[in-house]
Amino acid sequence: MKTKIIAEIGVNHNGSLERALELINIAKDCDVDIVKFQTFKAENVATKTAPKANYQLEVTSKSESQLNMLKKLELNKDSYPILISKCNELGIKFMSTPYDIEDAKFLISLGLRSLKIASGQLVEYYFLEYVAKICDELIISTGMANIDEVRKAVEVIRKANPNINLVVLQCTTNYPSNIKNANIKAMLSIKDKLNVRVGYSDHVPNNYASYAAVALGAEIIEKHITYDNNAPGPDHSSSLNPKDFKMFVNGVRNTQLSLGNGIKVPSEIEIKNTQGMRRSLVFKKSMKKGDVINLDSISLKRPCTGLVSNDIPFFLGKTLKCSVKKDDQLNKNQI
Repeated sequence: MKTKIIAEIGVNHNGSLERALELINIAKDCDVDIVKFQTFKAENVATKTAPKANYQLEVTSKSESQLNMLKKLELNKDSYPILISKCNELGIKFMSTPYDIEDAKFLISLGLRSLKIASGQLVEYYFLEYVAKICDELIISTGMANIDEVRKAVEVIRKANPNINLVVLQCTTNYPSNIKNANIKAMLSIKDKLNVRVGYSDHVPNNYASYAAVALGAEIIEKHITYDNNAPGPDHSSSLNPKDFKMFVNGVRNTQLSLGNGIKVPSEIEIKNTQGMRRSLVFKKSMKKGDVINLDSISLKRPCTGLVSNDIPFFLGKTLKCSVKKDDQLNKNQI
C-alpha cells in the first residue's frame, strides 16, 4: 500500500484565497496525495486573554494576542468551494481540520466525508463522538497524549461509528519538534495495542523521522508546506518550502520503494549479476596427466560458469587423465 502524503497547508495562506490556491498548486507540483487546511473561527478557538504558544511567540509579535493572530489566519467560508474545486481539478484530495462542531457541520455541508482532528481535540470526547457519526473517515493526531488517552479516543470513535475508516497519527506537539522527541516506535505501540491503522504527523525540521515512520509501516505522513519560510505567520518557519517539500516527497517514495515485498528472492538484475559475482572451481596451477588433485590444486574464481564449491569433495584424491593449465575450470572428464 502506497503511503499517502498530506501537505499541511494549515494557516500558511495567511487568510488569503490567492495564497491558498498557490499552495495547492505547489503541493500538486510536489506530487502529494492530500492537501489539508484548518477550519475555524478565531473567536471560537481562543479567548481575548489566551497567550500565544512559545513557538508562536518566537515568530510573531509578542504584543499581539493569540486571538488577533488567529483572526488574520481565518479563511472566508466562500473560499472553500473554490479550494475544493481546485483540488478536484488537479486530482488531489481536499481535507481540513475543524475545531468545533460548527466547523465540522460546515465541512460536511460541502460534501466532505473525511476530516482530520488535531491533537488538541483528541481528549474532547463529545466532539469526537459527533464527528465520528457524520464522517466516513477520521485521521486523528495524538500529540501531548498518553496511550490511555489515545485508547479512550479510539473507543469513543468506534462506538459512535463502528464502520469508520480510522487512522491514528503519532505526533509531537511542538513547532519545530526535536527529532529526539519523535518517538516513532510509539506509532507501532498504538497499532499493536489498539488495532488501528497508523501514520505520522511530522514537525521535525529534517525528514529522518518521516522516513523511519514509512519504514515501520506508516500509511499516512503529514508535513507542513509553505511558499516561503520567511513569510509572516506562526507556521512558515517550521514548514518545508517547495524545493524542500519535493525532496521530502521523493524521500518518502524512495523509502517505501526500498522496502520491497518481504520475499527473499534475487531481483532480476541480481540474477543477471550472479554469473559474474559467484565463483567456479578452477585449477590453482598447471598440472600434468597422472597428478593427484588435492586442496592445494584447486581454487574458486569468477565467473560462475562451471562447477561450484559443493563439488570439491568429489575431486579430492582423483588422478588427472590429461594435462591442465592454471585457471582451467574443473570438469569430470578430466579425471
